[in-house]
Amino acid sequence: MLNSLSCPPLHDFLQDNSMLAVPIIDIMGLLCSRQKRYSEADTEENVQAAEIEKRIAQETKAEKHIHKLLLLGAGESGKSTIFKQIKLLFQTGFDEAELRSYTSVIHANVYQTIKVLHDGSRELAQNEADSLKYVISPENKEIGEKLSEIGSRLDYPRLTKEFAQDIETLWRDPAIQETYSRGNELQVPDCAHYFMENLQRLSDVNYIPTKEDVLYARVRTTGVVEIQFSPVGESRKSGEVYRLFDVGGQRNERRKWIHLFEGVTAVIFCAAISEYDQMLFEDENKNRMMETKELFDWVLKQPCFEKTSFMLFLNKFDIFEKKVLKVPLNVCEWFKDYQPLSAGKQEIEHAYEFVKKKFEELYFQSTAPHRVDRVFKIYRTTALDQKLVKKTFKLVDESLRRRDLIEAAKLHNSVGTPPSFHASAVIEREKGAGSRYQLLISHSISFFFFSTITTESKYGNPNLLFLSSRDSRCATTASVSI
Repeated sequence: MLNSLSCPPLHDFLQDNSMLAVPIIDIMGLLCSRQKRYSEADTEENVQAAEIEKRIAQETKAEKHIHKLLLLGAGESGKSTIFKQIKLLFQTGFDEAELRSYTSVIHANVYQTIKVLHDGSRELAQNEADSLKYVISPENKEIGEKLSEIGSRLDYPRLTKEFAQDIETLWRDPAIQETYSRGNELQVPDCAHYFMENLQRLSDVNYIPTKEDVLYARVRTTGVVEIQFSPVGESRKSGEVYRLFDVGGQRNERRKWIHLFEGVTAVIFCAAISEYDQMLFEDENKNRMMETKELFDWVLKQPCFEKTSFMLFLNKFDIFEKKVLKVPLNVCEWFKDYQPLSAGKQEIEHAYEFVKKKFEELYFQSTAPHRVDRVFKIYRTTALDQKLVKKTFKLVDESLRRRDLIEAAKLHNSVGTPPSFHASAVIEREKGAGSRYQLLISHSISFFFFSTITTESKYGNPNLLFLSSRDSRCATTASVSI
């Protein structure tokens, strides 16, 4: 029986088996050492896991304060130029390496432009009744053929002084100038004139693109690019932080838009109002303005944009104001009911207001009744005008922050009105609105949104406002010193 067996004491065993004593002790120590290492490893892993969780929590919290802006629009609408302006205005801009990287792009733009003009003149010379004015002079024909061949390549050579001289010679040819005047029919890029007038500088052996060169440079956007910025500077506590996403506008790029549609604070939609007489690059039977109209309508109806603010940039006004005096606005099907008013600046403003009204009507026609209270603003823009872009984005920032205040007021508004309260106010005087002010008064119980009834200025005190609540549930009247 096992229980009848007697085992010798351990010390007797060790004395009798001295050769085994050391290995057994070593094994026991090894087991203790392993347990200690496992314990230290577990502790280290736990610390790392806690650090990762802390970092994720911090990033999640930070993300909540970043507003997502989506830059949408058809191809050639100026979205990428706006994007580059934001980098220049609200970030560090382009360093020398980034500027140099645009050299090949700009040189490619030059070769592409001269090819379009050369091939266009040949086409017009074959098909137009007054074809002679589109015929390139004999001494320039060989130059034209050579440059057209270079423009057809996949890789373009660096723009040398010799090439620049040839291009300038062809550019000055009367037939090319006549062709350029019909550039809207030939997909001539907007940067054509700027680059053709700067050929000697662009071909310098030590050429480094300027910021203006980069803004004019044409690169078709593919995929998605993003940038983070604040219109009032990162150091300002009141400044909102935005993450702006730019996506390709051509039809084959739009399938990439969908996955960006969630969690958007505002859509900035660019519409090139100067392109009412032009056709799409990817479909020469489709008017660009009609494409923009249909695209804007489609974006407005997306379910995920139910509460999303819309900022409409009526872009390329600088080109529009020159073109509208030469090309009737009603050549576009959408604008066929347009009636010119006069000439000069008055006609430009009349035409612009007509286009603006068309987009406003489209917005309200395409917006469901329960969405009409979302923020919708229209801005006249010229993407190449840095001062105007800066001013526009500050206005966008103000509109979105005002929306946040109103949303907070709606969220915290209570039915009852306390008999008295101490007010802290945010007051904004609206341009061109005389004595109108907007005031958000907060107190310990709720938020109320007030609008001006009258001002005390009639009675000698211009710094006192009498205000009344716009909320039908409140009958509060208040006077606030400013």
